[in-house]
Amino acid sequence: MEKQSETSSPPQDLKRVVTMAGGVCLRNYTVRDIRDLKGKKQLTQILAFTPDEAAAAEAAGIDLINVRWNPLDPRESFAICNAAPHTFTTFCMPLTLCTSEQEALRIGFQAMEGGGDGIYCAWSLQFIEAMAKAGIPVQGHAGLVPRRSTWTGGLRAVGKTISEAEKIYQDFKDLEQAGAWSVECEVIPHRIMNELTKRTSLVTVSLGSGVGGDVQFLFAQDILGDGPGPFPRHAKIYRDFHKMRQDMQKERIAAFSEFAADIRSGEYPAPENIVEIDDAVIEEFLARHPLPG
Repeated sequence: MEKQSETSSPPQDLKRVVTMAGGVCLRNYTVRDIRDLKGKKQLTQILAFTPDEAAAAEAAGIDLINVRWNPLDPRESFAICNAAPHTFTTFCMPLTLCTSEQEALRIGFQAMEGGGDGIYCAWSLQFIEAMAKAGIPVQGHAGLVPRRSTWTGGLRAVGKTISEAEKIYQDFKDLEQAGAWSVECEVIPHRIMNELTKRTSLVTVSLGSGVGGDVQFLFAQDILGDGPGPFPRHAKIYRDFHKMRQDMQKERIAAFSEFAADIRSGEYPAPENIVEIDDAVIEEFLARHPLPG
């Protein structure tokens, strides 16, 4: 199900677009807009895990939203996407979801049918090229790719040596050649990131890579403190949702305990919790239906 279409005159700050599924929608940015802002304005991006987070991001003026693709139930991903109908949204594909160029096209088009503005993947260059040739905006990944971290020595910064920096530079060039328009840059030393961004046509998305990216990206969970941690070094925690949830659970337990205690003591239901009936109705019912024996 694609993002909600709108046909009225767009507000001044939104662009009218037609999605790959043919829906007419309003968006804050297009791929061209984001490309044109490269080197001029740094945009904000979050990964939203729930419709509430996506809606809050749009209300807060976050520029771009990522949504994880759920291959078992795409409706869940579409629901998050639809909660922010005016925000440029990228669907993030699981690493092991795709095994051929044909599958890449099928999965990519399925996501675009749901109202996505593009897809992110760490798939092979052949898969990226297949989608790009079909007109699907594709974002790649360079630096620390967590699910490939065995190749780079675990969850650590990538790009601290000249050979690693050269590898990232080559990854950028390969992605450009394959037709990608953007690249997520995860945990790359910030001074190398600054220089890489100047030397690529790709829109660079910094996740823990300093201010050199064209876009600054964090997960909603990290911003909200929504989990027990530990949180990555690049995260900045603005709220403590984990503590809030723990406090809410304590309050749930307390409320249920009080309810059970009221039942045992006879305090619930009280007169204000029940419905009364006229004595005459009760008397007539009893006359009609006496107890057996």
